[in-house]
Amino acid sequence: MYIPTLDDMLAAHERIKPYVHRTPVLTSSFLNELTGADLFFKCENFQKAAAFKVRGASNAVFGLTEEQAKHGVATHSSGNHALSLSYAAGQRGIPCHVVMPHTAPQAKKDAVIGYGGMITECEPSTSSRETVFAEVQERTGADFVHPYNDPRVIAGQGTCSRELLEQVRDLDAVIAPIGGGGMISGTCLTLSNLAPGVKIYAAEPEQADDAARSFRAGHIIADDAPVTVADGLKVPLKELTWHFVSNHVTDILTASEQEIIDAMRLIWARMKIVMEPSSAVPLATILKNRDVFAGKRVGVIVTGGNVDLDKLPWMNS
Repeated sequence: MYIPTLDDMLAAHERIKPYVHRTPVLTSSFLNELTGADLFFKCENFQKAAAFKVRGASNAVFGLTEEQAKHGVATHSSGNHALSLSYAAGQRGIPCHVVMPHTAPQAKKDAVIGYGGMITECEPSTSSRETVFAEVQERTGADFVHPYNDPRVIAGQGTCSRELLEQVRDLDAVIAPIGGGGMISGTCLTLSNLAPGVKIYAAEPEQADDAARSFRAGHIIADDAPVTVADGLKVPLKELTWHFVSNHVTDILTASEQEIIDAMRLIWARMKIVMEPSSAVPLATILKNRDVFAGKRVGVIVTGGNVDLDKLPWMNS
């Protein structure tokens, strides 16, 4: 297992610059007052493909040799990695094969197709996803770019925190959502090297809390098919992301479904930005654990903005 290094992250940042945005950092005096903390929202919902995952996907795609790239790339993903890899592959002019659960938001399926990706559907479980993917890869010979358990992807995701450190001085903590752990691993990679005093928190839905339970148990506990409004956070940790989580994360905090929906609505209403439920989990956990963050300067990574506007979660809550 190759563990990506600081040099890998720095090389990734140079490699992907032509294909990604340097996203803005926004603040809200209302949310600062509400939480008692100074919050700095790193808005990856404004990223290409509306998600941070385009960083890791672009690093993987543009790091391939011509020989490696000739059969294209393939992955399995519930959405944002799928559309990000489709975007990056389209930029390079190579095919992209994606296995997606049939329950994935239509907005994300449409984006994959719009970027030229080819979708094969599977059941909404990790086991089905991996079985169907093995068939697709066998058929196509494409290079597998795992959504998160891939050193190229983690190095790419680490570029987000590098920008945040350049944009905001003297952070006390950074918090990001955790599913499979690609973003949090990239955050750990960058901060442990460039700002080792900054605490790293991960935020997770109570109904998909396998990372939190893994963290407390000291080994990976994987759920096969959790049900949560935060559709981007349903996948389990893998060996590479577990390495970063177990060595560098300060704590993993959880929020209920209603707390996630309330936080998402609050940000839409107060900051006027579109973020998906997975991106609202960090604010939900900050509101729930005010004592942990009060008086601190906290970077909050808003991971994506791919929302099905016909199915907003508060319509049924």
